[in-house]
Amino acid sequence: MKERSGSRTLLMSVLMSAPGPLVVGLGLLVGKSSTQLADFFRRSAELLAIIVAFVVYQLAGKKADNIQKARLERSSNLFVGAVMCLSGGIMLFLALFSGSSEKGNVIPGLAIALLGVIANSLFWRKYTRLGKQTGSAILAVQGRLYRAKTLVDGCVVIALSSVLLLPGSALSARLDSLGSAIVSLYLLWCGIKTIREVF
Repeated sequence: MKERSGSRTLLMSVLMSAPGPLVVGLGLLVGKSSTQLADFFRRSAELLAIIVAFVVYQLAGKKADNIQKARLERSSNLFVGAVMCLSGGIMLFLALFSGSSEKGNVIPGLAIALLGVIANSLFWRKYTRLGKQTGSAILAVQGRLYRAKTLVDGCVVIALSSVLLLPGSALSARLDSLGSAIVSLYLLWCGIKTIREVF
């Protein structure tokens, strides 16, 4: 029963995360915020990581051999950690080298980030509880991923709100770059921690 709950939660994560990259990507057609661009790459990478976790969780559930299950779980967690590091590295690069002063319309990215704070915090709690109940390393790492996603979306909301409320100001430009940098460093830290736990 708990395995089915984990599988349903992973599937719901995939379905709810799928529109994020598309909406933020479309928002980039009208906005040039470095935080919004970094958020697009982050959401795309995280969606791939969640899909891989879902597939691996299904495969691991069908394996009777505990060694094979552990190997699959380690592979999935290594991939999620690598995705967090890659996503964080891309965001840090964009934060440091994005030179656009006109940020454009950031409302699509802000709307997705606000919804992300709500949805990701719910998934964070659910995965943390399921990870403890089932002992599944995949679900435990998903809890960590969703904790990072919640905190990152909070930073994105602050940065994009400043761009929306104070367009063209030096403060909004700094907060936009700072938002990207904080998000990227946090993702790098979470990714490295996840990878180290695999080995």
